[in-house]
Formats: sequence, structure tokens, C-alpha cells
Amino acid sequence: MNKQTDSFIKQPAQARWAAVGIAQPHESARLHVLGEATYTDDIPELQGTLHAALGLSQKAHARVKSIDLAEARKSRGVVAVLTAKDIPGTNDCGPIIHDDPILADGLVQYVGQPVFLVVADTHDNARRAARLARIDYEELPAILTPQDAKRAQSWVLPPMHLARGDLRQAFEQAPHRVKGELYVGGQEQFYLEGQVSYAIPKEDHGMLVYCSTQHPSEMQHVVAHALGLHSHHVVVECRRMGGGFGGKESQSALWAAAASIAAARLKRPVKLRADRDDDMMVTGKRHDFHYEYEIGYDHDGRILAARVEMVARAGYSADLSGPVATRAVCHFDNAYYLPAVDILALCGKTNTQSNTAFRGFGGPQGAIAIEYVIDDIARNLGKDPLDVRKLNFYGRDDAEGRNVTQYGQKVVDNVIHELVAELEADSDYRARRKAVRAFNATSPVLKKGIAFTPVKFGIAFNLTHLNQAGALVHVYVDGSVLVNHGGTEMGQGVNTKVAQVVAHELGLDLSHVRISATDTSKVANTSATAASTGADLNGMAAQDAARQIRERLSAFAAQTWQVDPSTIRFADNQVYIDGSPEPFPSLVRRAYNARVQLWSDGFYATPGLHWDAATMTGNPFFYFAYGAAVSEVIVDTLTGEWKLLRADALYDAGNSLNPAIDIGQVEGGFIQGMGWLTTEELWWDKAGKLMTHAPSTYKIPAVSDCPRDFRVKLFRNRNASDSIHRSKAVGEPPLLLPFSVFFAIRDAIASLADYKRNPPLNAPATSEAILNAVDAVCTST
Repeated sequence: MNKQTDSFIKQPAQARWAAVGIAQPHESARLHVLGEATYTDDIPELQGTLHAALGLSQKAHARVKSIDLAEARKSRGVVAVLTAKDIPGTNDCGPIIHDDPILADGLVQYVGQPVFLVVADTHDNARRAARLARIDYEELPAILTPQDAKRAQSWVLPPMHLARGDLRQAFEQAPHRVKGELYVGGQEQFYLEGQVSYAIPKEDHGMLVYCSTQHPSEMQHVVAHALGLHSHHVVVECRRMGGGFGGKESQSALWAAAASIAAARLKRPVKLRADRDDDMMVTGKRHDFHYEYEIGYDHDGRILAARVEMVARAGYSADLSGPVATRAVCHFDNAYYLPAVDILALCGKTNTQSNTAFRGFGGPQGAIAIEYVIDDIARNLGKDPLDVRKLNFYGRDDAEGRNVTQYGQKVVDNVIHELVAELEADSDYRARRKAVRAFNATSPVLKKGIAFTPVKFGIAFNLTHLNQAGALVHVYVDGSVLVNHGGTEMGQGVNTKVAQVVAHELGLDLSHVRISATDTSKVANTSATAASTGADLNGMAAQDAARQIRERLSAFAAQTWQVDPSTIRFADNQVYIDGSPEPFPSLVRRAYNARVQLWSDGFYATPGLHWDAATMTGNPFFYFAYGAAVSEVIVDTLTGEWKLLRADALYDAGNSLNPAIDIGQVEGGFIQGMGWLTTEELWWDKAGKLMTHAPSTYKIPAVSDCPRDFRVKLFRNRNASDSIHRSKAVGEPPLLLPFSVFFAIRDAIASLADYKRNPPLNAPATSEAILNAVDAVCTST
């Protein structure tokens, strides 16, 4: 960590009990370091536990003529081999549309689709047996790319269309136009802990499922449906995940359902754990997008009209492609006011893995298109791209008439002007841009590039009813506190933040508060921990529960000591009653003896949200989070190799609940987004088989890819919306900050043509893609 970041997150001079706003370590950090943190695969196995493995399709699109499972059944240690006909309930794990079978039944639609389930005495025996099956296929034509899907008019969902203003007139009045195409690839979640579920049969058809999932309630529903039971028969528990990034929002359902089906059939505990290759072959990724755009703009670079068609590779089923495409449409504007727009989003049905949620959830795919366009405009006009970006920013208030998004929501909390001005000064952007050009003028092979990109990101679920949360808070007679909430911990620190909120509400040290595992039998009907809402929703619900307990204790103390309730204050592990301290545990014991309720449930529903899916208009977001980044790179134009020399990022976390965790999230999101745009290339062969299905062929960023000079700060800003302690979400928006890396690479390539050509650079900007862009620029010069 650099000195600038380190100095920022030092604990401020506050009372130690004031847990909110203080840089606290992750609540499981010690357990992580010691290797004592329990993940799903670490849970001690019950006697009689069996292990399962999936048998996968080897064809992208085919009818199954016959399956010979005899050799698999005879294999060492095998107890059972199950197919779709052995599922007692519904053969479906689709989160929205029921088009996603747990096990394929007569038709396979991608290489890697589960066809059968082998259950054996050990994990290795199950995997070996799964490879002994013989399947006879009748192959069918396969569609593999979003472009192919468009040509075939192959969709998993109807088209989405949003239009505002008189586009034809706006184009006619625009003195300049730019049009083109862009392809942005997908991304594997690559969580450290793979998909895993451990199902344990209980009495009276009950099922306990330990699952590495971001959405325990969804797993509960899927398992119940698959077993033909009610939800109250199924309990799903998740203590923590070794990463999720969206890949465990809906797609953990397959693993939970398959393990539960086997456990119910055999009446024995069954664990299903994917190894890395199987995980990558089976599960969906970030949606890759293909864009065709046309933009009209004036002599200064102000955008007057924008038309874009976005085609996403959805995969073989809908999964979460609908809401992903919706968020892409809603984030096409990024930080810019677009007076006349026409946006068409299409979800292409392809014979590949069903793509799913990934950090940003369509927002990055929407926003990068407009950033690419502005990069084009600036180069066409010979202007600094930052100046063109500033010119197009949303206005600051109603008087400017430039503060309404294309979907009709007012931007009432706009701080992008102030944030960008601060980063522009702190990063010394203008001087460094001149220095980059001076370097390039004397360096024929190595070229430097620099770029400055902003972020505006909407916070809330697209679907209004998901913006709710519940929590339980128990105060025990010794004064210790146990909290259960509906969020799930995947390393992002939501448990730490919720504990801080409760500790703050009760005036306690953080050590007095413990968070228990997320459990569908404790808090029901929870939403996924996604859309950057984990701390916002669950923090508010936990605060509500803790507040009720505090008010009961205040009322009891006021009655006992005959004082005004307004004089009672909870702080520093004490309860100050008319100025006199009473230890918190002492008051709790007194209250218990007086039969005062010492536990409470809490609930929160985000206010002011509404969305009309038919017109694609409404108020889908509670607030916006802002940020900006400056990246400087150096590119070897003979090999396509490049390096990030320095990155400066400034992120708007509002009144941060925990600056240390938030800065860590910005740093991690930046590097993960950089990987998506530069090194992480998904590649399918002509037969539809994913060839990049292991760390040997799929390249996530490593330590050596991080910039030596990495400066991350939080922007001082109180959230205008009444969020938890006026903080802002920090999970997804930072992933858009490394747009600056991609455009810095493009800037370096453009220097080969004296910045007069727009390099046709697609993402990821691998060395091959860079060399192709170099060749295109040099050839056209």
C-alpha cells in the first residue's frame, strides 16, 4: 500500500466505540490469515457422506439419442448415477425464466452442460466415473457469437428499446458524425473458492444445504422445487464464500439442486464440489457485447444525438440476461447528458454457457461504449479527451436543464465536476499528458499513453421489489450481541460493516458484536447480495433492529432511574443515565430481570424506487456513486506488450462506513476491471468448446500487473440520499475506473499516427489485439 493510501485510512481521533467511519480490519481477517476460516468445503463431513460429480455434454447443440451409463455405474466406489428422470420435482434452476434445466433431458445446448450426476464414495471416484459414460448425439447447428445470434435472429428475450428526443432532427443539426463498431469480451468470475454445495437430509423430508452462494433464498426455492417440497422443508446456510463476483448469485443453484436431489434420493449427505476446469466449463461469465454506434456532435465535441445497438451473448438460456441488458441501457450515458438517444439492447441466444451476473452487472458494458465514442470524438477534433468529457457532463442543477437521464431519473446528487477537478489537480494530469507526448516524440517503438475517465453508477436493484432486507439482533444477558442478516459475506466486508453499524447504534466496541452465518431459517425471503446493495440494505435493517432494542433499554432506564429519556446516551460500552455511567451489561441484566425484550427484528425497504419495464423509464436508482481515474501506460509496439506505470483513482464512497475496506474494494475492483479489458480472453473453438477453462490458458491479473505507483483516495462527500450513515456503495462502481487503462493503451497506439487516427481496439486489449490495432493505424497512415 502506498504512503498516500496508508495515511488516509489511519484511525481518526474518535472514541473507540464509534465504530462507524473508522478503518476497522475485516471481521474474519485473523481467521483468513491463520487458515481457520470455515468455507463450505471445510465443514466436517458427517459419517456416510457421499461425493458427486457432473457428467457433461461434449457437444454444443445436439439431441441425445442414447446414454450408456453402465461403465459409470460399475466404476469403483459408485453408489448411484442419476439423470433428469430421477428428479422428483421440477427440472429447472432458472432464476427468472424456466428455461434452464438442472440436468439436460434429450437436448444439450452447450459444451459442458450437465447431463447426469454420479454419486460415489470419494470425490475422485465420482469424477473418474463421470468420464466413462457414452453418449450418442445427433448434432444440430450451433450459434456461438453475438454477431451470429443477430444474423439468425436468435434471442432468449424480446428486444429492449429506449428512445428520447427527436433523434432524426438531432442528427440533421449535428455538424459532425462518427459511427463504428466495438466488441468487448466477457470475463470469468474466477473466485478462489469454486462452486460447492453440501446437502444433508433431515427428518420429515427436510434438507439442510450448506452452499457457497450469494443468494440463499433463491437456493432454497430451487431446491424445494427440485425436490417437490415447500420452502419450509429446506434450510440454506452460507457462512462465507471465497469470492463470488456475481457468479454465485444464480448459478450456485445447479450445484445446490444436484447435491440435494442426490441426498434426498439416497438419504445420505452428498457434497458436490467443482474443480476449476469443470467450474469454468459449466458456469456462465460476464456477458460479452457487440456494439454498432452512430453519434452526432458539434464543433466543440458536445454530443447531440446517439444511436447504439448492443447485442449481448446471453448463452443458451435467459438466466439474468434481462436485468443485465437493462442496466447496460441505463448506464450507456455514464456521466454524460444525452439529449437525444436511441438504444436497442438484444440478448443473443448462443450455444455457449448461460452468461450471468458479474460485478457491475451490465453497467460496465453499457458505459464503455459511450467512453469509446468520446475517445473517437476527441481525436477527430484534436482535443484533449478530458475536455470533451467535461463538456458533456451532466449539469449540476435544474437550471442547466441537463440533469435528467435517458430513462427519466433526475441526477440530483451530481458531484462529478468537483471530483474530476480534484483528481485532475492531484494527479497532475495536464503536465503528465504533455510529458507523455514529449516521450513519444523521441521514442519510435515504446509509446506511452494516458487517459482520464469518469464514473457515474446507479445503486439499487433494477427490479424494485428486490430492494428490501431483514435482520435479527440478539442482546444476551452478558451484554454481547449476535446479529443475523440476509446479506452474504464473499470477502467484501459486509459483515464487518453491519457489525460496525450495530456496535455504533448500541455504543459498543466492535468486539462485542458477532455476525452469524446467513441462514434462511433466520431471515426469510432475502435478496441476493448483489447490485452493490449489501451494506446499504442489510446495514439499514440491522440498524433498525438495534435501534428498537436501544429504545427499549432507554425506556426501561428512564423508568428505573426516573429521568428524562432524552438524557440517556449509549457510548463507550456504557449507558450514561443523566450523565452517570452504567455498564452496558449491567443495564442489560436489569432489563432481562424486568422481562424487557432484548432481541428484535429489523426491516428496510429502499424508498422512492419505481421502474416501468415496458417504456424503460422510471426512478430505478436510490442514488449515484461517482469516481474517476487516471492511468498511464507504456506499450511496446513491436510485441504488443504493455505495462501500467501509474494509476490514480478517486472514488465517492459518501461518508465511508470503513475507509480501509472501501479503499481495498476500489483497489480490487480496479485490478479486476483492468483484467477484463486487457488480459482475460475467453475463447471458444469452432465446435463450441471453451478452450480457456483453466489458469494455464485464462490469464487474470497477477501481482506483477499491478502498477508500482497506485494512488487510491476516497472523495469526501456526504450522500445526499438517506443511506446508512450517509455512506455510498463501493462493490461494483470501481470496476469501471480502469476504463482509463484501456483508453491509455488506445492513446499510446494513436501516437503512431500523430493522434490523428482512431485505433480500432477491441477489448480485451491483449497483445494480439494491440498489434492488430497498431497495424491498422500504421497501414492507414
